[in-house]
Amino acid sequence: MWDANAVRPWLVIWLYLIALGHLACAVGMTWLVDSPLFADYHRRVLVAFGFPVDQKEVMALHSWWMALFGATLQAFSLFLFALVYFANRYRCAAIWLWLGAGILLWAPQDIYFSLQRGVWIHLWVDLAAVGAIVPPLCMLWWWDRKWKQK
Repeated sequence: MWDANAVRPWLVIWLYLIALGHLACAVGMTWLVDSPLFADYHRRVLVAFGFPVDQKEVMALHSWWMALFGATLQAFSLFLFALVYFANRYRCAAIWLWLGAGILLWAPQDIYFSLQRGVWIHLWVDLAAVGAIVPPLCMLWWWDRKWKQK
């Protein structure tokens, strides 16, 4: 179907770009959480949980949680970058499989709990993440699994 030797490097670059994108977004989330860029998001989440959006303390608490999550996402992005590096370098099919399993464990739960509160933006972000990450991981797992058998 597709020539693994031609496509594989592009899929790896794609996953590196996703890791770098996660890092950039996470840094932005941590350090720009109080900017007007996130105002609508704060309001929607707070309303979904029944919090008054006009109280500064409530907004400050939500900003604090987002900043903490951003820092956690920064670490995740570095781990993703490292795992992509090692899976690519050693053609370790198991790493591709575990990365895919992690995404498929996270996304449905994130979607479920977000939709319980009507936070639809998470559905679209999660579906985009699954669509952008899982197919390349599956292809790399398949190719590297076969490569080890040679």
